[in-house]
Amino acid sequence: MAERTIPGPPVSPETKPFWDAAAAGKLLVKKCSACAEFHHYPRAICPYCGSDRTEWTEASGRGTVYSYSVFRRAPIPYAIAYVTLAEGPTMMTNLVDCDLNAIRIGQAVRVVFKPTEDGPPVPMFTV
Repeated sequence: MAERTIPGPPVSPETKPFWDAAAAGKLLVKKCSACAEFHHYPRAICPYCGSDRTEWTEASGRGTVYSYSVFRRAPIPYAIAYVTLAEGPTMMTNLVDCDLNAIRIGQAVRVVFKPTEDGPPVPMFTV
């Protein structure tokens, strides 16, 4: 079965470290130095306490499926999911390289990086 093409993500100065790390096969999340909470989507201000003391931290790349949906439309079926990372944040992503009929809520997953048409690779997850 052919793979879906993935457009390159927009890269801004604020998200460039995230995409540079993705190109090196690493998943980054932001961590607040004031309240010690991890968060994703990357942003300069902590969504928990409002502090601007956030820093990039390498995530383990492990998580669990919080919720998912399988799309069975042409040309290729695919799954979109919310994955809760071991560090705490939940991110929207795709589940790839797995049996779409075997996906379950609570299932353990790990990050993989998929190439894009015209940009850095994007983090997705597999079982």
